[in-house]
Amino acid sequence: MTLPGWRDWLFSAKAFVAAMLALYLAMALELPRPYWAMATVYVVSHPLTGATRSKAVYRIGGTLLGATAAVIFMPLFVNAPTLLSLVVALWTGTLLSISLLDRTPRSYLFMLSAYTLPMIALPALNNPEGIFDLALARSEEILVGILCASVVSALVWPGKVAPIFSARIASWLGDARDWACELLQQSDAAGQPLHASRHKLAADILALDQFISHLSYDTTSFAVVKNARELRGRMSMLLPILSSLTETKQALLRQQDGMPVGLSELMHEVAHWMASPDLGHLRRDVPLLQRRLAALKQQIASGDSWQALLIAHGLARLQSLINLWLDCRLLQQLIAEEHPTFQWKPAYRHWPVGGTARHYDYGMMAFSALQASTAIFLACQLWIQLGWTDGSGAVIMVAIASCFFAALDEPAPMMRTFLIWALVSIALTTVLLFMVIPAAYTFEMLVAMLAVPFLLVGTLFTRPQFTMIAMMLTVNTATFLSLQGAYDTDFTAFFNGNVATVVGVSFALLFSLLVRPFGIELAIRRLRRASWHDLAETSAGRRLDDYAQLTARMLDRLGLLIPRLAASGHDQLPQVFNELRAGFSVLHLQRDENAQTGPAGVAVQQVLDEVERHYRQALAQRHYRQADAHLLQRIDAALNQVLAESRRSDHHVQTVLNALVELRITLFPVAGSYALAACPPLPAGGMTS
Repeated sequence: MTLPGWRDWLFSAKAFVAAMLALYLAMALELPRPYWAMATVYVVSHPLTGATRSKAVYRIGGTLLGATAAVIFMPLFVNAPTLLSLVVALWTGTLLSISLLDRTPRSYLFMLSAYTLPMIALPALNNPEGIFDLALARSEEILVGILCASVVSALVWPGKVAPIFSARIASWLGDARDWACELLQQSDAAGQPLHASRHKLAADILALDQFISHLSYDTTSFAVVKNARELRGRMSMLLPILSSLTETKQALLRQQDGMPVGLSELMHEVAHWMASPDLGHLRRDVPLLQRRLAALKQQIASGDSWQALLIAHGLARLQSLINLWLDCRLLQQLIAEEHPTFQWKPAYRHWPVGGTARHYDYGMMAFSALQASTAIFLACQLWIQLGWTDGSGAVIMVAIASCFFAALDEPAPMMRTFLIWALVSIALTTVLLFMVIPAAYTFEMLVAMLAVPFLLVGTLFTRPQFTMIAMMLTVNTATFLSLQGAYDTDFTAFFNGNVATVVGVSFALLFSLLVRPFGIELAIRRLRRASWHDLAETSAGRRLDDYAQLTARMLDRLGLLIPRLAASGHDQLPQVFNELRAGFSVLHLQRDENAQTGPAGVAVQQVLDEVERHYRQALAQRHYRQADAHLLQRIDAALNQVLAESRRSDHHVQTVLNALVELRITLFPVAGSYALAACPPLPAGGMTS
């Protein structure tokens, strides 16, 4: 672990100043729980000013929504504790499920409102008349904390999202360039290029979504956000293109004649072109590469042999790679420039990009929400039956722990971490509250005494691996201290409150272990099955209304799968890339199938029918099996029928041929050359089977 840098100390100092300002204002305004204002600062503070603004906005909305619900529901059901427990559980589960459906920073609004209701309503059961005052006071305390965090973040060395976003883009494009150059320059047929960085490329794209969301809260123009979304879409398309090029090159190297010298030289030129840091050089050399590519296509990719088809397919992918890379670099430059010096026109127009569709596992979301609701309801019943005076604190912690980690495949490990650091916070609070703070006679002395622990812990916020720990330590410690205008600590109340915290988190942990013994393996299986279902439905022609959205959903699923595969130690990445490429091939065939008439159109439809059957079988058998030889024969038959078309130079014919080649090398990577003799006869009357 490295020592904190100046940026870490700067963020920690800003957060501490904002927290002390919030505490001072809340005390000056005589709010009943000024420590909530202090804790709120650490909840919403982020090194990036845009992220702080977005969290502040959503925290205000979530607090007001939860507080309003508490004011409405608590008086209605105060005399029916079981019914009130049910209402609280249903409210939390419902809002939690909405937050899981929203994978933007806005989800925080719904999650916060989910556990704000029990936080306000349950402690007020002994004094229901004071529910409005309690809700109002909490809202005011939260607003004071948000105001202080936002003002300090904006005025004192504001952290812009745009520079950080540009650095992330540069890193991502560097990884993609390394993968591409390794692939294009490798001449050894023995090994397949396996650049290590490709494993995290798809996962990193998901992180870019969060940055783009924060960009809209930064002081950036709408054009920057629009360009960022265009760039994100094209970066996503690089993954299947590079994967396809990898397989095409391997298939060519397995041919008797191997890789043509002209194509190999062109690949080296493209690799050299991609590695150039000079944007002007990139733009100037594109026409030259395009001419070389077109000449090579005329020279060596115009035949009907399998090698000629592979070359034509590889050249098409190379064309897409050139256009995508040029677009990415130009958009990167536009985002970096405060005043753009040129107008961007997309070079890659072959396929719509930038769809916003996402993969949602509705079953697991419903289960997570039901788990939280059940845990809260059971905890409420235990509290009521035991007649525990401080039991509301335990129920609140059950709600918080259940909501915080509901989106995880395995929430139990994080709940265990939450419990451990809650205990650490209790120990730290005990020392501060009973050994240090009693010596403080002024607010300035109190600030000086809190500075050491909070400044030290605050430096961990900027390190992703410690952010959660820093959040738990600062927020819990600020809350447990329960600082008021005067030192008036009741050890019994302090002890009982901490016991409730530990019991609540422990209950949530045990309940999670009991009802959710499955974990990441199930998530991987469900993601794979969702892909097979989409592929079967697309092959059947039932998902053709929006290609961009379907493309976005497949790429999003890839991004969700890769970190899970890495965490589980599975090496299913090649299969996942294959399914993505098969999906694109099916989309191409569906889109251009109508351009094929007569036997060629029938043969293409037969391929789609077989692809549907293949993935339906995988769904039915719950595991992936190698495609059978019948599908290979159908693809070969379709290749021969389409090659017999007189319109070989037609764009749609070329697209169908490339899609069939892609399917063949994806589903049958080690199959030999396609053979006319293997073609089954077409059914009489041209009807598909």
